[in-house]
Amino acid sequence: MSHTSSLRNLVPTWRSVAHRLGQVAVDAALIAAAYWLAYQARFDGEVPGRFEKTFAATVGIVIGLKLIVFVAARFYTKWWRFTGVRDLQAIVLAVIGSSLLVTAVLSQWRPDDVAAVPRGVLVIDLVLTLVLIGGARFVVRSVVERPPRSQLIRPGREVLIVGAGDAGNALLREMQRNRALGYSPVGLIDDDPRKRRLRVQGTRVRGTRADLPRLLRELSVDEVVIAMPSAPGAVRQEIVEVCRTAGVPCSTLPGLPELIGGGVTVGKLREVRVEDVLGRAPVEIDFARVSRYLNGKVVLVTGAGGSIGRELCRQVAAVGSKSLIMLDHAENNLFEIDMELRERGHSNLVPVIADCKDDVGMQRVFEAHRPDVVFHAAAYKHVPMMELNPVQAVANNALATSVLASLCERFGVARMCLISTDKAVEPKTVMGASKALAERVIESHADGPTRFAAVRFGNVLGSSGSVLPIFRRQIAQGGPVTVTHPDMTRFFMTIPEAVQLVIEATGIAEGGDIFVLDMGEPVRIMDLAQKMIELSGQTPGDDIAIEVVGIRPGEKLHEELFNVDEEVRPTRYGGIMRATRPALDQRAFRRGLDQLTRRVADGRPEPVDRALWSVLRSGRDERGEGEAVSESDHVEETPPS
Repeated sequence: MSHTSSLRNLVPTWRSVAHRLGQVAVDAALIAAAYWLAYQARFDGEVPGRFEKTFAATVGIVIGLKLIVFVAARFYTKWWRFTGVRDLQAIVLAVIGSSLLVTAVLSQWRPDDVAAVPRGVLVIDLVLTLVLIGGARFVVRSVVERPPRSQLIRPGREVLIVGAGDAGNALLREMQRNRALGYSPVGLIDDDPRKRRLRVQGTRVRGTRADLPRLLRELSVDEVVIAMPSAPGAVRQEIVEVCRTAGVPCSTLPGLPELIGGGVTVGKLREVRVEDVLGRAPVEIDFARVSRYLNGKVVLVTGAGGSIGRELCRQVAAVGSKSLIMLDHAENNLFEIDMELRERGHSNLVPVIADCKDDVGMQRVFEAHRPDVVFHAAAYKHVPMMELNPVQAVANNALATSVLASLCERFGVARMCLISTDKAVEPKTVMGASKALAERVIESHADGPTRFAAVRFGNVLGSSGSVLPIFRRQIAQGGPVTVTHPDMTRFFMTIPEAVQLVIEATGIAEGGDIFVLDMGEPVRIMDLAQKMIELSGQTPGDDIAIEVVGIRPGEKLHEELFNVDEEVRPTRYGGIMRATRPALDQRAFRRGLDQLTRRVADGRPEPVDRALWSVLRSGRDERGEGEAVSESDHVEETPPS
């Protein structure tokens, strides 16, 4: 680095020092003023000569002692324009502490031939110092935050904020502080009757949600903002319907899971999506507490470039892991999540291009990085594709899980979690059967040193290849939106919420656990399609047609979350249940898994397809003989119709 560039780098430092010295000088003047005014107040403006001499002799001592306390309280490491409630608490404590120090010093020592400082002066001085020191900072903040005249003339978009709680307060404060954002709040609404007619930061609470239609008629509102991260979907749906009828745009803060790791800001506002109005009440989680077991650990996420894998990486990186090993066989997907996290300031990232089916390659990954926790999200999930490619389905979904589980035990991994699916319940397709077999692999490792778990849940909203992107594309093309059956239902959960519960469930695993997430009530796909069309500003049936195309082979009308032989028990966390079933026939299952591995290596789809169902049956064999299904059984077995 050149000498010139070094000098340039010192400029901000000197400016910072000058700014701090300026703050110290102002505080010194305010302390002196408070001390002088205390004498004036104590003696009604007529200070006796002997106490004037006391003031002159002790004012320097008072200023010096109080500034020492203020410096120790880190007053001069902050800008006054950003003073908040926490800073006010620090000011109160520092002023009280400094006044007590002054009292103690002056009671033990004072200059010769000087009268003692009256106690009344010291009490009044404390109050005046607090008023002047604290008041000066808030005056600076109010002046700085005052919008320029040009912004007062052009107020921007007039918005009505729904929700006068913490989130609404944060949004309102940011909109008022920074008029350049283009928002001008005209009011708030809140269902708490105690807030009616109150003013929040100068903005009036104009009523409850029941008053929203009237307010949209009476006020000139350009946009309605929903500032209720914990509100259930039914409440959001009601607000959206009112806004749609009035022709007023509506935006929202995302739900609580999406706000993890970030505060409430205007930048978080987005359009209302179908996941916001599905009616599911979000599960509130103390995420910092439940994810504590990841702090300082080496975490491996397979399938890191997929929808679930990406969110796992985001949340694991946010909780302070020692390093995050992101593994995927798709280069572009891995590159994107790596860049995203680095742009957010995370540096403990190790992107690895590898295939979970490659036992030699995965062994090298474990040897190089020694993970403490493994989240196995890599999987093939498209039902029709897996029906056409059963060899790859079994190899990637089931056998790769077995490879990882064995490596976890061999390298002393503390915890491993498999991301499973409701399609593994009483499976009817190759994809579902391959995931059911992966769950059985997890159960078969119940007695080892590693704590294994599988977390089973339904559809996640917005994941690649899910119904939402398909519907969005069809709506953008003008329709029709295709639905397989008018009565078909599915369970849905947002990706951030699902991943939080996965991390939570992994932390309570004891070994071989099958956890099932509380997915709420199932959603009719027909209702989902209609809501998506309405949120796009169009009318179902008129603007966008909905076409019923029929159920695909192996597809269920209603998905399930539990097998018929499973017993469901609650855990200490409300959003997670534990499913237990009869013990696995370990010997039969292991032999069947070995035979299936040979079938996959052979590469012929038909024997693999048949063998898959046979291994699943061997795991549930209740004949008590403990023998695996024979080779001939594998050939003759056929999947359920």
